[in-house]
Amino acid sequence: MKINKVNIDGLLVIEPKVFYDNRGFFYEAFNHENYSKITKKYTFVQDNLSKSTYGTVRGLHYQVGEFAQGKLVQVIIGKVLDVAVDIRFGSPTFGKYFSVELSEENKKQFWIPPGFAHGFSVLSNEAIFAYKCTAQYNKESERAIIYNDSELAINWGVEKEIVSDKDLIANKFSQIEKDFFY
Repeated sequence: MKINKVNIDGLLVIEPKVFYDNRGFFYEAFNHENYSKITKKYTFVQDNLSKSTYGTVRGLHYQVGEFAQGKLVQVIIGKVLDVAVDIRFGSPTFGKYFSVELSEENKKQFWIPPGFAHGFSVLSNEAIFAYKCTAQYNKESERAIIYNDSELAINWGVEKEIVSDKDLIANKFSQIEKDFFY
């Protein structure tokens, strides 16, 4: 596998080694020994799948305290624009975001440690999205930043966003509390 650092410290784009033949393909999507070198002190404890249609924007979500989550994400079917926003106070990239296209074709994975708000938009007719998380979901620890915050100015790459009622009432970036430090 190839591990690519990006312009925000802590985020990694992973390209698994894929073996193709006349039957299709095979790749190792996760191996605890190899991935523990990437995630360091974090262990995955929960897997989630979501299915969404074109234009869906999920996010920007994060959890705080003992339930802060690192996420290893990938697309099983379809294509998404995946986004991570640095919410670590004191970070030289605080308030900046990194986005990467994840698809069933490129089979890329994205490692997002705690200290980032995460979201994605669906660029294909539908997408099945997989998350490996380092902490269990905890409603009381859940936080969100509004997806269309003008300060962040994220281009989600879709014409008309489909957003949940819950995400439409999320806080602005300027309202986040100091839950993470660089």
